[in-house]
Amino acid sequence: MSDLTGKTAVVVGASRGLGRGIARAFAGAGAQVVAVARDGQALAELAASANIRTEIGDATEEAVAWSVLDQYAPEVVILVAGATPVMRSLQHQTWETFSVNWQADVKIAFGWLREALLQPLRPGSTVVVMSSGAAVNGSPASGGYAGAKATQRFIAEYARDESRRAGLGITVTAVLPRMTPAGAVGQRGIRAYAARGGQTEEEYLAAQGDLLTAETAGSALVDLVGGDLEKVAPGYLLTAAGLRKLPGPGE
Repeated sequence: MSDLTGKTAVVVGASRGLGRGIARAFAGAGAQVVAVARDGQALAELAASANIRTEIGDATEEAVAWSVLDQYAPEVVILVAGATPVMRSLQHQTWETFSVNWQADVKIAFGWLREALLQPLRPGSTVVVMSSGAAVNGSPASGGYAGAKATQRFIAEYARDESRRAGLGITVTAVLPRMTPAGAVGQRGIRAYAARGGQTEEEYLAAQGDLLTAETAGSALVDLVGGDLEKVAPGYLLTAAGLRKLPGPGE
């Protein structure tokens, strides 16, 4: 795993699941980690288990993005936070339930990337937007979730291009993890898709092969941002085997 000593990493959505694993991995690699989430108790437990600073805040609020980036001037920002989708078939959704992830996940990606470009982050910084494998494969039982995660990927590409156009030297990439029981979103998805297919959760998981863990996710992202940033691709699929470069639009 790469050595990130001397770097400051902000992990947004670090109180649980993949975000928690990523925060711990970055701390283990020597980075000064700032964990951002709404759950103060979960953040306190995380800080007690590793050398991690915490900031309680709602990641969808623009003032939180401005304040955290302004105060800590991080070299690395990992955007993991998002809403848990309402797991219902399309006809059983309402517009309010269907659009949950547009109001949270997309807004978070937009707000934090906007602030990273406006401040801006220092040259050589990296922003990773944690999207979802659903952005590629779809997710018929989770309303607007797949579309929201696809839009996060597009926003990351837009920010990457704006950084290039302005000569800011900020690397932006989207990472799309496969569904995993390591977080609340994955747990709910597994339960829903197992029921949809007439399977038990154990049967459904057994058919998925090796499962992504929070530890694997953390290690993969540490190596990604600790490597040659000029070689970082616009997007990656993240599985139990690690990161795999995704083709860009038109490829």
